[in-house]
Amino acid sequence: MKLTIFHLYPDLLDLYGDRGNVLALAARCRWRGIDVEIRRISLGEEMDFSEADILFLGGGSDREQSLLVQDLSTRSSELKAAIDDGLVMLTICGGYQLLGLYYQTGDGKKIPGLGILDFYTIAGNKRLIGNVIVEMAPELLSSVSGNILRQTDGVEVFNTMVGFENHSGKTYLGSELNSLGRALRGYGNNGEDLQEGVWYKNVFGTYLHGPLLPKNPHITDLLLGLATKRKNPAYQLEVLGDSLEKAAHHAVIERFLTAGFRAGPK
Repeated sequence: MKLTIFHLYPDLLDLYGDRGNVLALAARCRWRGIDVEIRRISLGEEMDFSEADILFLGGGSDREQSLLVQDLSTRSSELKAAIDDGLVMLTICGGYQLLGLYYQTGDGKKIPGLGILDFYTIAGNKRLIGNVIVEMAPELLSSVSGNILRQTDGVEVFNTMVGFENHSGKTYLGSELNSLGRALRGYGNNGEDLQEGVWYKNVFGTYLHGPLLPKNPHITDLLLGLATKRKNPAYQLEVLGDSLEKAAHHAVIERFLTAGFRAGPK
């Protein structure tokens, strides 16, 4: 088994250690004996989405988002076709916002998105910042179990995601889109409906930095499971021990879920 990871715009989208997500994917491939190739692709460089098994977009500022939309918009139809064909994508913060219809700035200017998914983002008047704990949507939890752990009894499956958010943008999902889950602590997409992230086919968008994947090995393995099964439906990921990852995940929950601030606006 070999997986190719496209890391788009690593020189522009790397807030709060987002590149650690790519490192986590690569490490968990190596530990299982899966050959992995990481292609770092930036502005103006050629990319063929049909050659990617996993595509990653990190977070960045409004200025960088405008530049990237210009670069990606000429290839949006190709990207959408790859998504419809099952391409696995993880997008964080600004990278997540790029997939939507538009981002509206504080002065009312609309920065067009790629228009691939039915959601939009507007700039709020305060930053939504802090540690986040998300109760995963039942459908997503089922997908984790079905893709990764169905062959192994007695293996712990997390029902939460943890991370760190820092955004002023407030994202609102269309009625046909699913979120990743409900914020137990933190603001999530907009601080109002308590939903966090988006999930469409094999595309995942979230505001969780940290980076996300090292502290959420079940999400890392979900992405890898989807990518490997896309290439070989009979392939099964070897289950890893994950003692350090579990300790990091539970430490966040123990420290912050009992703290004074829970979910939503104060």
